Order: sequence, then C-alpha cells, then structure tokens
Amino acid sequence: MSTLSNVETPGGELDPSSVKFTLDIVPEAKNVQTGVSVRYVHDENKKWYVFRASYGRVDKASDFLINDGTFVYIAKRYTNRIVNGKRRRMLKALIPNILFAYTTPEKAEGYIKRTPALNYLSYYYNHFEQDDQQKNPPLTIACSEMENFIRATITRNEHLFFVKPSQCHYKSGEEVQVVDGPFTGVKGKVARVSGQQRVIITLSQFGLISTAYIPSAFIEKI
Repeated sequence: MSTLSNVETPGGELDPSSVKFTLDIVPEAKNVQTGVSVRYVHDENKKWYVFRASYGRVDKASDFLINDGTFVYIAKRYTNRIVNGKRRRMLKALIPNILFAYTTPEKAEGYIKRTPALNYLSYYYNHFEQDDQQKNPPLTIACSEMENFIRATITRNEHLFFVKPSQCHYKSGEEVQVVDGPFTGVKGKVARVSGQQRVIITLSQFGLISTAYIPSAFIEKI
C-alpha cells in the first residue's frame, strides 16, 4: 500500500489541486492543532468503522483518535457562504456528524465504551445484519469501498453530494471507472442526479455519494 504525505494549505487543509492521484494512494490523517499525523496502511487486524459524533464534535473526536494513533477520515466539501456581506469559500462536512476510523475491533470498543472523553461518540450500526445475540453489529466498510470513497471525496468538490437512491436515475447497472479529470480512478455507476451525468459511489449499508458532473469521454466501462 503506497502512502502520501499531506499536501496542505497554510490553514492546514488539504490542497486537492496539488495531490497527484493514483489508484492506491490515501493521504495522511493529521491533527492540525498538535501536528500529529497518522498514515493509512493496510492491516489485516483493522477495519473501517463508522462513528457518529453528537453535537457537531466530529473534528474534536478526530483530533482525539489521531493523537491516539488511529487513522481517521472525514469527508468534506467546499461551500459558498455569505459572511458579513462577503462571499466566502468554506469547508463543510459532506455527511454531518460522521467520521470513519481504521482501527482494530478492540480499540474501537475501547473508544465507544471505555473512554469518558469520547462520551459523545457512538457506533453507526448495521441495521441489515444481526450478531449471535440478535443485535445489530457496528457497521464496517470494506477497504476497497472506503478507498474509492476517499478518492472521490478528497477533491472536496462543491458539487459532491450524499444522495438517496430515489435521486439517482441510472443509465445501466454497469460498473465504470473515471479515467480523466479530478475524479480519475473513481469507480461506480453512471446516473443522472440533478439533471447532470455523475458517477455514484456505494458504501455498503451506509449510503450513496454522487460525484460532480463527469463527461462521457472521461468514463470507461470496467
């Protein structure tokens, strides 16, 4: 698994225009307050967990986990807002209150059940499965799906959306890959969303993410 050091702006945010994408690159997670960074590397003992942070404390939870050595990813996109009469480009969470953490089952359990400082953090449960005790287990995302999701959302494009199935009008059920432009390497299915051709990315049992508009010339069938 290749890794990539963060390419950052002076404010500590990733600069998507400076990131060179390949099919196996994921950036470092970094706590901009302490400077602590963690690289993502495949580990057979770890899984991608979906955590929910209440009261808008996603960034606070992320800082805590990164300082503890856990790789964290929060999907964000740019939005335009009017502040004091001026238009400003600001980052906003693509999926409110959700962060993804790559860690062991034991460490995930410790964060949720044995860490008072994270009493606002909880699992996002898989409501489509049951464990031996007939309870919904914590939702985990396959590495291949998560890496595809990161490739798409690290662009922080303002036209990224977390969408419902009813919003996606699929052209076919065929899998495609984007071969040019800022979404190069992203895999999914072609659909029309808000009147534009986009590629829809799936995170199993969690949801769908729509890219920005992608021309047909930038798409190849897999």
